[in-house]
Amino acid sequence: MAIIADGSSAPNGHSPESVPLGTGPPTREELLVYYPAKFTWQQLRTFVNSGDLGLLKRDKKLQQRYAKWANGIKEQYGSMVNYLLAYRLQWGQADNLSKLPSRLDLSDYLGESSVDSSVPAGVALVGLPQIPANSVGYFTADIPRHLVSIIRNDWPYSVPANIEHSLIWTVLPILPLELPPSVKPRLLQDGLWGFTGNSPDSPPPSPSLLPSYLPALAEWGVTEASLVRSARGTDEEEEAVRRAGLEVHKFVSARWKESEWETAWFVNPPRLQSVPGLAHIHVFARFKSPEERAAWAA
Repeated sequence: MAIIADGSSAPNGHSPESVPLGTGPPTREELLVYYPAKFTWQQLRTFVNSGDLGLLKRDKKLQQRYAKWANGIKEQYGSMVNYLLAYRLQWGQADNLSKLPSRLDLSDYLGESSVDSSVPAGVALVGLPQIPANSVGYFTADIPRHLVSIIRNDWPYSVPANIEHSLIWTVLPILPLELPPSVKPRLLQDGLWGFTGNSPDSPPPSPSLLPSYLPALAEWGVTEASLVRSARGTDEEEEAVRRAGLEVHKFVSARWKESEWETAWFVNPPRLQSVPGLAHIHVFARFKSPEERAAWAA
């Protein structure tokens, strides 16, 4: 294990001498060497469950690199949405553009569409796919696969090396246009989140743990006073929030099989969306150990 400049170590012997620092989306090796994780898996899950998704951060140096790259992309394509539609998103296809490896197997879901011989490797299907006339108009667990693009986040948040940060892009809005008035302001301020694949001895962490983890966010100036989150509602309101995220929850559970993966998923509210022109869901996913997979099957 190599020791890098700031005293931290990079797994598998990677070091600045063996891993050049590039521009544009980083490789896994660059993430390990130059942008080591700021947070543990337990901290990340606590931040997700805290009620303020703004606690989820990208490494500051990686954020600077992203901003420089994004400016160039906007000059070239006109906007980030244009770039995504013209190049990055691959509706109904396997992601063959990411620099970051993934253990996620979507072959059962994508079927024959996971490899389209008419599309050269590295070329996306351009534009927005057509929405069927009988669509309900928002994201559901059985959404047609050609309306979805599941890819690795090319610019992941600061997550441990064993956590995959993926994005589910969709043509349809995540939430129905008609939301219960009792929870609509809350959903628009806080967003949605949930957890899948949790074992009985590893439930989602309680938000009460947050104060002990706030020091990890000190470089961003986060304090309890700066949190933006809603108070717990009535039982009826909590159930309405749960129902609002149920379709996403079912979709994630089906794609990241609970026998193999533990996930924390979330949908940023409008105030936190970096690409508000296209709906997307974030998924933090940890592939379970052989012992965990065996215990799940027992």
